[in-house]
Amino acid sequence: MSTVKILNEEVRELIDLLEVAKLVVSTLDIDQVLDAILKSAMKLTSTSAGSIALYDKATNELEMRAHSGFSRDFVGNARWKVRKGGLTDKILKTNKPTVITNTTNKKFFTNAVAIKEGIKSMVCVPLVLDKEIIGVFYVDDFNPREFTERELRLLYILSSFASMSIRHAREHDTTVKLAITDGLTGLFNHRHFQEVLEREISRTLRYNDRFSLIIIDIDNFKQVNDKYGHQFGDQVLRKLSEILLSSCRDSDTVARYGGEEFAVILPKVDSSQATLTAQRIKKDIKARSAELMDGKMPLTVSIGIATCPADDKSRQGLIEKADKALYTAKARGKDRAVEFRNLKRTEVA
Repeated sequence: MSTVKILNEEVRELIDLLEVAKLVVSTLDIDQVLDAILKSAMKLTSTSAGSIALYDKATNELEMRAHSGFSRDFVGNARWKVRKGGLTDKILKTNKPTVITNTTNKKFFTNAVAIKEGIKSMVCVPLVLDKEIIGVFYVDDFNPREFTERELRLLYILSSFASMSIRHAREHDTTVKLAITDGLTGLFNHRHFQEVLEREISRTLRYNDRFSLIIIDIDNFKQVNDKYGHQFGDQVLRKLSEILLSSCRDSDTVARYGGEEFAVILPKVDSSQATLTAQRIKKDIKARSAELMDGKMPLTVSIGIATCPADDKSRQGLIEKADKALYTAKARGKDRAVEFRNLKRTEVA
């Protein structure tokens, strides 16, 4: 190859790398970045397929987050356990790139899915962040082949880009989580609750749907703090938060509204269904009262329920309705849930 052709090829490679680098620093969409990195790697190494999988050390599993060139059956196995003695196990233990020019009869290449796919050669590069392996970058071919030093060097550069993009995404996620999370309980904070409530009202009115809001207040919580101290009170709040999360659906928004008050937004739930949720919460808290209070005294809650659009169509109005139902529950003796829609006639004990 002439010097001019070599220079032109190196310029093209550099342009490709710069394009990927710009994407890494300009977007927090991890899947978009990993997909671009993978496609660039396949282009620069002239490989037919490839994937990037992230590693979960806690479960010893890999999850494919970017892929290209594989069959539907292969891609269907998007999450898998690391098999002892297998290729990935070898990579994780050695923390070194692995180059396979021909997979045939390799003792560590025993993955039935990969063998069926027809993978014959590959390069596997561990993705490392703060000295921990967070994933594996694979480029694959369906024929035995050699990989040049230039191709391997480019892969190592792109693997560092992938690690950088994962770091950026995780740091962003941590920052966002801190901004929307209550520091004591780990639940969503008051500000995020208000934002979600506004969005849920807009969604409900747009699609002619419904949702419910319940506000929960711990009965006689001032006595808990006065008698056993604020540290014990904080412990109670944390434990109660765990019960609320376990009593609600993943699609529900559970937030610390303020002090000893909590709020739950229940999408696509009407007043009667919200009452069932309130009953379940009361029941779960009562069942774990001794655990919550270390056996010191009983713990109960009062709950107010309001539904959109039946009770109100505005954020402030809906909160006021749920608050009014809550105050009514308190006035009627506490340890109960009350629906705003029928304060005079409906009470759920």
